[in-house]
Amino acid sequence: MANMNHLSKKAKRRELAKAKRALPVEAVPEHSEETHHKSTHHVHHKKEKGIKGSIKYFYEHNYKVLLLIPIILLVLAVAQIGLQAAFTGDFVAKATSIKGGQTLTFLTGLELDTDLLEQKIDLAYPANDVDVRTLTSSGVGAGYIVDADFDENVDNTRVIEIFSEQSGIAQSEIEFSVNMIGSSLGDSFFKETIVAILIAFLFMGIVVFLYFKVFIPSLAVVWCAISDIVITLAIFNLFGFKLSTAGIAAFLMLIGYSVDTDILLSTRVLKRKEGSVMDAIYSSIKTGTTMTITTIAAVSVALIVANSAVMQQIMTILLIGLCVDLVITWLQNTALLRWYLEKKGQH
Repeated sequence: MANMNHLSKKAKRRELAKAKRALPVEAVPEHSEETHHKSTHHVHHKKEKGIKGSIKYFYEHNYKVLLLIPIILLVLAVAQIGLQAAFTGDFVAKATSIKGGQTLTFLTGLELDTDLLEQKIDLAYPANDVDVRTLTSSGVGAGYIVDADFDENVDNTRVIEIFSEQSGIAQSEIEFSVNMIGSSLGDSFFKETIVAILIAFLFMGIVVFLYFKVFIPSLAVVWCAISDIVITLAIFNLFGFKLSTAGIAAFLMLIGYSVDTDILLSTRVLKRKEGSVMDAIYSSIKTGTTMTITTIAAVSVALIVANSAVMQQIMTILLIGLCVDLVITWLQNTALLRWYLEKKGQH
């Protein structure tokens, strides 16, 4: 009888050992796949050696500090635009094609000093704003354009006389044309353009929200586009440029360029199927910066080669905006997305 009890105890121990060995791997916390997966999200990478590693480490762990850079730029930009509006009455200097005035086009192949010509016309019309630029055709000088904020009551005869003096061409032999743009027409066009830009932002926000179906990341995309436009406009003002109809077209183009990289980033971060948030961000940076730098290179070449004032203003605005977009997208939008995901418990 005792022998039978001894055998039964041994059998029980064997059954208990078999049961322990049969436990699934997932039941052991320290070796579970889920725990390992979570740990890889909290500790993305070990700190790499060298300057590149230090930059990546700082970028990953101090994104809230880096967010201050675009915020400060935006505050300074708003201050600049506000001060300009307070002192001049307009938040941006307008060219004749927007605020109205007269455009005199002189056709000649002679080379003249445009700065001297503008200076003499300024002296003759001290109360008016005058701008002189070269008219080109196929890269060759074909004449000169004088933009002045003259209304219909201002006599432009003195402008023709000064051009005759500088060129040595008799007034009767000068080939020129005069284009008059009324101030009311210019103001109406500018107001309608502002409304069009606001509507563009509204519909852009709706489309972005319908795509992502989350409010905060959608708002971040729109906010980044607004920041890009405002900062670019402030820099445009600081350089003393005058906004023409071509410049308005450039700002509309810039909205598209800005939203492009922001949507790329948001899509890869929010709709990722695998990997961590930083994996998605670095992948977006690689693609997005390649796109932006390629465009900057193309715009820079066009700015250098183009002799047209219209093309130069478009390319200047795009160049400024694309450089600003690098800061806004990869410091501001990434920070907002990471902050949002951390609040949701996604790392």
